[in-house]
Amino acid sequence: MPSPATKPDLHAIAEELVNWFGNNARDYPWRRTHDPYAVLVSEVMLQQTQIATVLDRGFYSRWLERFPDFKALAAAREDEVLKAWEGLGYYRRARNLQKLAREVMERHGGEFPREPAAILALPGVGPYTAGAVASFAFGLAEPIVDGNIARVLSRLYNDATPVDSTAGSKLLWERSKALVQTTENPRALNSALMELGQTHCTPTKPACDLCPVRSHCRAKDPEALPVKQSRQEITAVTERVIFLRTSEGVLLELETGRRRTGLWKLPELHKAYVDQPPPVLLRMHYGITRYKVTLWVHEPHEQKGAWPDTHRVIPFSELESTPMPAPYRKALRDLLQRGEFRLGD
Repeated sequence: MPSPATKPDLHAIAEELVNWFGNNARDYPWRRTHDPYAVLVSEVMLQQTQIATVLDRGFYSRWLERFPDFKALAAAREDEVLKAWEGLGYYRRARNLQKLAREVMERHGGEFPREPAAILALPGVGPYTAGAVASFAFGLAEPIVDGNIARVLSRLYNDATPVDSTAGSKLLWERSKALVQTTENPRALNSALMELGQTHCTPTKPACDLCPVRSHCRAKDPEALPVKQSRQEITAVTERVIFLRTSEGVLLELETGRRRTGLWKLPELHKAYVDQPPPVLLRMHYGITRYKVTLWVHEPHEQKGAWPDTHRVIPFSELESTPMPAPYRKALRDLLQRGEFRLGD
């Protein structure tokens, strides 16, 4: 391990990482292309979703088949976009992706901009996504910092500055920038940093003996890094909804909140019945960000007057094509497969 006073040899680190990546890179479809659209789609999907989910469940390939370019995505209906994204969660990503596609068509003549500042100015694009597309699609020496890279850099420098602090974030981006500017292959270097964090420089039990840059690493206790200011607590949440099946279809409610706007779900149980809810048909659990949700599905309560405008009976033939949060899709399929509910006929 080098002395803490020794200045890191960034050129040597970059060269060794690029060489290592050339011999050990995993084969992902977005690594076989320089198309900015395909690269962008992969980066947006992977922001809060594991690689295995995106690949093994076919989200990436299906998306590109359905919306192969900016033009196709820009022209699509929002419900088509949300349906294609169903199962990935964080639906704002899909909306921002379509908003970006429309701006590329309207303001950039259908050509994705190459300048980093112009990329960063696109809807829903932050520093990481801008740097990723710039380096992976265009080979520009732009830095990126994600969770894997933050861990690698924290250990290389043996730096306990909290990575989620202002000072820690500034240091990470400065170091990532300094490193990427020493190589002629920014695409490979940024990919190598991410790959190293995924395969060797893992949160626990890092494979330091196999690390291609172990001779440059200053970490005395790798598993103690990176440091974060605080851990996010998990909050328990209860959702209560009803299942009303008629001879024509199932009553659903259109979401209007910030998180799932434009998606359909089982209608919320009216607040007047919360203290003494109708019988339970189904209970299930799901997680989202820092919440652990218990979903209770009840028999329908009595409704005085017409249902709100946000409620509609969706025909059985349209249920599968109706965009819906994955937990509600699962609950609805479970209830329909039982076949014993004829409520509301």
